[in-house]
Amino acid sequence: MSLLSIGKSGLLAAQVGLSTTGHNIANANVPGYSRQTVVQSNTTPQGSGGYFIGTGTEVSQIKRQYDDFLTKQLLGAETNAASLNSFYAQVSQIDNLLADSTSGLSPALQDFFKGVQDATANAATDASRSAMLSSANTLAARFQGLNDRLNEISDGVNSQITATVTQINSYAEQIGKLNNDIAGLTVDPSKAPNDLLDQRDQLISELNKLVKVNVVKGDSNTLTVSIGTGQPLVIGNRNFELATTRSLTDVSRVTVGYSTGNQISPLPEGALSGGQLGGLLEFRSGALDRAQNELGMVAAGLAASFNAQHKLGQDRNGALGGNFFSDINAYIGVDSRNSDISTAVVTGVVKDASALTSSDYDLNFDGTNYVLTRASDGQATVLTYPQTTGPQMVDGVEYTLSGTPEAGDHFQIRPTFQAASDFKVALTDVGKIALAAPIVTNAPLANTGSGKITPGTVDANYLTPGNALTAPVTLTFDSATGELSGFPAGQDVVVTAGGVSTTYPAGTNVPYTDGASISFGGVNIAISGTPANGDTFTVAPNTGGTRDNRNGALLGDLQAKNILNGGKTTFQSAYASMVNFVGNKTSEVLIGASAAEAAVKQASNAQQSVSGVNLDEEAANLLRYQQAYQASGKVMQIASTLFDTLLSLGN
Repeated sequence: MSLLSIGKSGLLAAQVGLSTTGHNIANANVPGYSRQTVVQSNTTPQGSGGYFIGTGTEVSQIKRQYDDFLTKQLLGAETNAASLNSFYAQVSQIDNLLADSTSGLSPALQDFFKGVQDATANAATDASRSAMLSSANTLAARFQGLNDRLNEISDGVNSQITATVTQINSYAEQIGKLNNDIAGLTVDPSKAPNDLLDQRDQLISELNKLVKVNVVKGDSNTLTVSIGTGQPLVIGNRNFELATTRSLTDVSRVTVGYSTGNQISPLPEGALSGGQLGGLLEFRSGALDRAQNELGMVAAGLAASFNAQHKLGQDRNGALGGNFFSDINAYIGVDSRNSDISTAVVTGVVKDASALTSSDYDLNFDGTNYVLTRASDGQATVLTYPQTTGPQMVDGVEYTLSGTPEAGDHFQIRPTFQAASDFKVALTDVGKIALAAPIVTNAPLANTGSGKITPGTVDANYLTPGNALTAPVTLTFDSATGELSGFPAGQDVVVTAGGVSTTYPAGTNVPYTDGASISFGGVNIAISGTPANGDTFTVAPNTGGTRDNRNGALLGDLQAKNILNGGKTTFQSAYASMVNFVGNKTSEVLIGASAAEAAVKQASNAQQSVSGVNLDEEAANLLRYQQAYQASGKVMQIASTLFDTLLSLGN
């Protein structure tokens, strides 16, 4: 090849180098741009006289500086950071809400029980009873306000999930189009359209910040993008669409699924991890639901236990107390896929605060039985159907099943989910506040022994029809037999001494034991001392209990009583535990987010060390290619001069 051709090849190669370097400089600040370098190789030499003469150079490739391992490291760090930042942005709202001493629940709880104690101390006055009702309404408003704010946060999560899914679909569509363009321009895999590859990688990076992606290389430089546990999002030039829909069992909750035609197939929330979407879903199921359920557990537990004790009291009119707070009904979500011919109806009412949990439940009908499964640990309980003996109690909730179910019917049950919202005061009449006890006891002055009887209390059995006292019961001690007689006919008597209980059949006399607890028909008393023969002890209906405050004292005692979580925690400590959980979770996520941002910076630096543009290096390359261009031009100039010399020799 002539010297002129050699110079020309060098000139063209230098020109490509200058253009590539200029392209790098121009795109130095473009997100996702990867530095490009010119790869030159020598052209095939020509043999002449037993040796080979070089024929110049050619540009074999414009190479994109890209490291797949470092890029995947960066993607992993970015999706984790995006997830944690998304989680933190949400959970910090709850933390700020609960940390506010003026809007938190603790002050309202304390004020309510102070109102109970004041009313107990002044049982005969309307003013103290009115103040008790007022503090109860304030407490109800506080429960409702906290729950409303949590609902607002939930609505915000729904909106962000919808917006994020829209963005994901947009990125997936663009990636599919770029896959198509890149495949069409890729004839030789070594000569790929680098700028299009960068654009696609940048889209994948942005998509990965929304939801964790897995990328697999395909033919003709295409990429297959999947999410979750392998669900495809982009295959070649085809993209699949995600969509949002209302939960099958809760219309207030947005879920994510695949859109196929006019149908949406829901995806498990756990399948969509990482990124902003994963952070939102994890926050909702791991923090928001728990906070709302635990707040509801305090509300439901307080309502159920206060009502239970209030019903054991007597109001100012002499009647047994009713509900002080409205009953808390469990949220029952009917699965929209249940059979159209099913008429099954499920209801649940919180009755036993000590057995209540903050877990959600699934109820399924298998064609024969209803099976209730606790979500927290998978424990299953069979509910009797049909309920011939009345409602069935499970974990503090009384379930009533009616209608005709069909096999496959499914219900989601959340006993405490709406409890804070449903927490309301049922009473408006101060005279119906049951501060008195329904029974009174007496040891007549005519007794000659030293026997004493306690004031007495009643338990839930007292509310069983036929058990409530309508007339005095007189117990008589017989020193010859050492027994007490006079117990109501038809009621067994249980005597507990030294922790050992003994049941005596109705109609029999009961041996006297000093200090032993005696129970019959829901009445609980104890007689101590040494009664004399013929001494009597009476238990009678309370007919003058206007100033009696014994039940009020028991209502006030509920504040410090371990009732929730199986009788292990008070209302205050249960709420404090929820606040502590949210605070710890917020701190944990904040620390994790800070660490994740540091990991992103480290991974980005490593990736940019390979793919990033160094302007100093590019400036040096400009000079190098400029010199090569000038030198190649000089070669061509010399070749031209030599050619002219040859022509002149011919003349």
